[in-house]
Amino acid sequence: MKKYIFIGLCLTIIGFTQAQTVQEEEQYEVNQYGARVRSIPLEATAQNSILVLRNKEHRYKFWVDSRVQFDMANYHNLKNGNIVKDNEPRNTFSGSSNLNGIIPYADGKPTLPGGVSLRRVRLALKAEIDDWYGEVDMDMANGVFELQDAYVKYTGLNGFEFSAGNFKEDFSMERTSSSRYTMFMERSMAVSTFTPSRHAGIQANWIQFPWIRASAGISWQEITTWEQRNNVEEYNKDARKMGANYTGKIVFMPWGGSEESKGLHIGYAASRRSPYKVDDNVSAVGSGSAARGYQMGMLSSRNTTSINRTKFLRADEFGTLKYDILQGFELAGYKDGINFQSEFILNSSVMDKNKPGISPRGISTFDVENLNTKKFYGFYVQASYLLFGGKQRYNVLESEFTQPTRGRSWGDIEVMFRYDYLNLNSQGVTGGSGENYAIGVSYHVNDNVRLSVNYQISRNDTHANDRGRAAIGRTEAGDWTNDYRLASDKFHRGTGFNAIQARIEIAF
Repeated sequence: MKKYIFIGLCLTIIGFTQAQTVQEEEQYEVNQYGARVRSIPLEATAQNSILVLRNKEHRYKFWVDSRVQFDMANYHNLKNGNIVKDNEPRNTFSGSSNLNGIIPYADGKPTLPGGVSLRRVRLALKAEIDDWYGEVDMDMANGVFELQDAYVKYTGLNGFEFSAGNFKEDFSMERTSSSRYTMFMERSMAVSTFTPSRHAGIQANWIQFPWIRASAGISWQEITTWEQRNNVEEYNKDARKMGANYTGKIVFMPWGGSEESKGLHIGYAASRRSPYKVDDNVSAVGSGSAARGYQMGMLSSRNTTSINRTKFLRADEFGTLKYDILQGFELAGYKDGINFQSEFILNSSVMDKNKPGISPRGISTFDVENLNTKKFYGFYVQASYLLFGGKQRYNVLESEFTQPTRGRSWGDIEVMFRYDYLNLNSQGVTGGSGENYAIGVSYHVNDNVRLSVNYQISRNDTHANDRGRAAIGRTEAGDWTNDYRLASDKFHRGTGFNAIQARIEIAF
């Protein structure tokens, strides 16, 4: 009997060993490069209709994240505004026909054309592998390819994260928020003009969950299109340094994640910015001057609209820039279905007193002897409310608002208001100032579909002439002019318009 028991036990061990060997062999495969690699089964799920493949045991997760935004816009009640041109702008013009090379539209009235646009067409691939995260995000809106995020992040240290690659710098709350979750269709003028977006760099985040978060990073040039990269390489051939930017931010979050129904956000950010080195590679003009896009001060903004590309507010080419100092102050909060958010941003442009410079275009729109620091600023205040019981949600890990919940099975409706202001006039630089009053309604259909309508009233001052290309009033004789000194008080002074914009969005 003992002999039979011993033989049976041996056969069992041999069979288990063979089964284990087969199981181990099934976990490995040979890839296309001829290497033996581990193969693990994946579980497929749909998280809010986004395809996710994962294996919890091996701490692996992979998903595809796509987004389409189809926008429509119409502009009316134009107060002076855009003029067709056939060459570079001049300092002043007048008349209603062909004068000084600038031609108004056939009916003699300035106009802003509307239309439709694929605002964003995103395709992103994302993965979590143990303590590492990687992402590649591309935009193909209107048939034009642009690289968005492309970076790697390490999350293995308790409370610390480290990122390297091309990603959004941690400066502005509205800037770092995903465009699928921003309250209005377009970000405010101050955020669009001053705050850095995606740059190649490295960044460290520290999170003391759930009430404090801080970050610090260094970045270099933008990497979006081949043209930008080509300009950087051309500057490199001319022995011009790439230039570095230094950014830091701290956020206090009273209640943090301890109170799901309410929260407060208090933030401060600062950044030292090197002059842009990725714009038009224009040759320098004059002895000791700098090329546009290399060291010339350049700031411009649209009135929070995308389809019409006119930038009435422009303070560009105003001298040789040494560096910019950016400061941002943030205050936001939420309770149940109510959400408010505000930012004040100050941009101090420090001029290079050793290189007074002149505009490469030869336009004397600034005093080259005026080397005082220019201080430009802007702010916005906005609020929203979910009408049918939905709740606002705040992402503590990113210090920003995320997708709200919906109060009904058919969705929820969010009503919104925003006021934003931008001033690009300072120390002899007259880039113009402007303000927008906006209201909006968004229908959150489900986790993936959002329908939005924004109505906006935009008004700009008499300096907002799109670098001489837009009429800001009429002369005493009734002729169009882009020179505030010639504009008569008998007619409306400044530029402005009303806009209605709509968006259909799906994320999947």
